Amino acid sequence: MKVQLAQQWIDRIKAGGIHFGISLAVAAVAAVLVFVCWYPYPYREISGGRELFLIVVTVDVILGPLITITVFNRTKPWAVLWRDLAVVGVIQTCALAYGLWTVFVARPVHLVFEGDRFSVVHAVELVPELAAKAPPTVVALPLLGPTLLSLRPYRDGNEKADVTLAALSGFPVASHTELWQPYAMAREQVLKAAKPVADLKLRFKPQVTAIDAIVASTGRQPESLSYLPMSGRKSFWTVLIDAQTAEVLAFMPLDSF
Repeated sequence: MKVQLAQQWIDRIKAGGIHFGISLAVAAVAAVLVFVCWYPYPYREISGGRELFLIVVTVDVILGPLITITVFNRTKPWAVLWRDLAVVGVIQTCALAYGLWTVFVARPVHLVFEGDRFSVVHAVELVPELAAKAPPTVVALPLLGPTLLSLRPYRDGNEKADVTLAALSGFPVASHTELWQPYAMAREQVLKAAKPVADLKLRFKPQVTAIDAIVASTGRQPESLSYLPMSGRKSFWTVLIDAQTAEVLAFMPLDSF
């Protein structure tokens, strides 16, 4: 009896291990989708993509094999055993699909220059009515983003007042799709608002080594770079740009507001 019970547990653990390996493989494919397509660096940190994905995958990868260990029993008729395993697979697949959908709708879709900073806009902030107001040249909800945009100048004082009031009510300025325009159209405004990297090093002397490392990663000389602050869902970063072309070159986890 003890030998039979021990063998049952060995079989269950083996089944759970196989299920765990399959779950890890599926999670690896999902990770590529999330971190390459939806949350490329630095948005996995700025927009919380890493935490969302880890919660979804950890629950899915752990619970699925645990349920398999619970239901697996070779003494069951094969039809019943396969039915039980199929139910576990369907439940796990549905849970993973729902989790990935949650990650997808929260994904960053645009990095928008707005006056004196960059702001990250997320898909969840753009209801259909807003997406419909985006210019024809801009894909409001890109699948492989985020893309780089800027805000056009206000048409008049009334429009500026409306946007300001909306911002005070919790609706971010960068999410006003009717103001979007290609990033290149704001090149002069970007360069005017940006500050030399040398100023950044003076402001944050304890982080000089880290700043130098980010500068070196661009392959440019420090004097050819400028910076602007960047606001995301959960943190503030700094964007390094080319001081002549306004090209975005690097990101740094430093609050430079």
